[in-house]
This record gives sequence, structure tokens and C-alpha cells, in this order.
Amino acid sequence: MLDRTRQRQNDGPKANWFSDLALTRRGLIVKKTGRRIGLAEITPSELVKFCLYFVVVLTKGVYVRIRRPSGLSVWFAPDRPRPWYILWSAMTLSGIRFAPTPDTADVAFYFEDVTRGTPPPVGGQVQLNAGCPDISKSRVAEIFESVAGYPLGLDPAAHTGPAVEKSERNGLHDGCIVSCPMPRRAGKAYQRLVDSSDGETAFDYRTTIIGREPRFVLVKTKPVAQRFSMHNDTVVFRDLEAVFSAEEISLIRRFSEAMALDWAALDVLRDAVSGQIFIVDVNKTDTGPAVDLSWRDRGRVMGAISRHFLAMVTRAAPRPRPVLQAPAVRA
Repeated sequence: MLDRTRQRQNDGPKANWFSDLALTRRGLIVKKTGRRIGLAEITPSELVKFCLYFVVVLTKGVYVRIRRPSGLSVWFAPDRPRPWYILWSAMTLSGIRFAPTPDTADVAFYFEDVTRGTPPPVGGQVQLNAGCPDISKSRVAEIFESVAGYPLGLDPAAHTGPAVEKSERNGLHDGCIVSCPMPRRAGKAYQRLVDSSDGETAFDYRTTIIGREPRFVLVKTKPVAQRFSMHNDTVVFRDLEAVFSAEEISLIRRFSEAMALDWAALDVLRDAVSGQIFIVDVNKTDTGPAVDLSWRDRGRVMGAISRHFLAMVTRAAPRPRPVLQAPAVRA
């Protein structure tokens, strides 16, 4: 079942992204998901940082389109990524155009900000991310256990001790610690409590997947008491090898293959006692990049996403093309 009843796609994704938002007494609401955008979700300083980032990406995108156009275009359906999604930055910085119709595109891309969905038909084109219509917490835990060989999910009625209860739906940041045994609540997933902290600071390794390969890590920190908050104290860019071992990178790669993730961001935690890593969440419509990144690290993120996204789309295009080099993107 879909998270929400999808509107009929008569004309495809609309280019005017303001139509995605509604102003209500509760603040700005994203119509598709019902997600609120208020001070709890983004502070004034974060909004200013995002607007500056948006201007920088748009400016660099114009330069790339003029000096190094890729000649490629992508059709997104049923929705088009808006500027608050990292995919929009990847498209803009790589010089790839948004195709106005599916028959004018080199590649199709399934993009829908829901937890469970159904990729629309696109004819005979390669449709990126279409192999992963379900990113619910239960599905993530099931695939993770099959790949890693050790469990993440649990039965709250049979488990004794602390556990994490969170919504099956993506992006709600409503996780909380519960004491088991307890009855399972409808719409909730239950996972083992992975203590990824040093006692005071909790660490979250947000790992970007492009072309079913892990590419880089954003190390996020926040106080242990706020481990489920969407706000971070610090965010820094790290190369994969600086965070994970070769065996752990292989595990993440195998998980991405098993989930058929062409583009995603994974939340990875490392248990402080066992040292094992756990992939606890998958986000195919990740927003950002994180406003807490330094401008130097933003430049590294922009360079990485443009380079790897361009290579992925080039490989997926129907006619073999040489992999183009995205221009260097500096902060």
C-alpha cells in the first residue's frame, strides 16, 4: 500500500516547485508527505545557510551548463526533486538536464518521497532506483540481517531489555527508547538499541550510495540525550576508508546491491561494545547537504555527488558513451 494516494500524473512532474508547498496555520507543509517545515525542523540560521548554499549551487550549475554540458537528460517520475533534495544538487552540478518528457530522456529515475511506492512505467528505459520500492524500517532490518548475518530488528513482545521504537515511515525522526517486553504498536518498527556513543556524544555515519556503491561519509554528532533529533552539533566529511574497514565497506556494498539502491543515504551506527556496524535507515530522497558542514566540506560533497552521479547516468544511458569528467567543484 502506498503511504499516500498518488495524484494522477497527467503532465508529469511540475517544474514549479512552489506548488509542492502549502502555507497553513502550522507553517509550511510539503503536500506530498504532509511533513511540516517549521522552526522545529529548520532554524533561522539553518535556513540562511541553506539559501546561501542554494545560490552557490545554482551559480556553479549555470557555469557547468555553459562550459561543460553533459548532453544527458533524466526523466524523474512521479515527482521531480526540488532544491532541498541532494539529487537536485547532483543534477545541477553535473550539467545533466531535467527531461521535459520521458521519450526525450536518456535515463529515467524513480523519485517519490514515500516509504513504500510503485515505480511508474517508463517504457524500455533504464529506471534508476526502481528496484527499491520499499524502504520501511522492517524491510531495512530484514535485508541487513540477511547480508550481515546478525540481527537488527526484534520482536518487542519476546525481547527483554531496552529497544528502539520508531515509525515505519521515512523521515519522521520519532525514535525513542522503550523497555521490553511490550506489545507491538501498529505502524511501528522495533530495533535493538545500538549505542553509538562515547557516553556523552552520539555518532551517526551518514553514508552516501551512488551507483550501488558507498562513496563518502558524513560523520554527524549530537548529545546522547538527543540521539534521535534531526539537528546535529557537528557534521564533517570523511572518506570511506577513514571510517570503515574493508570488510565493513563490503557489507555496505552488498546491502546496497540487495536493496537495489542506485541512489540513497544510509544511516550507519557502530555499536560501542561489539564494534559492529548496523545500517538502521535508508533514505532515497535525502535532503541537504547538512547545513552544519563547513564550506570546505560542502565543496567536497558537491564534487563527489556531481562526479559519481554523472558517471552513473552515463553508464545507464542506452547508447554507450565515455564517462565524462565533471568539472572540479570548489567551495
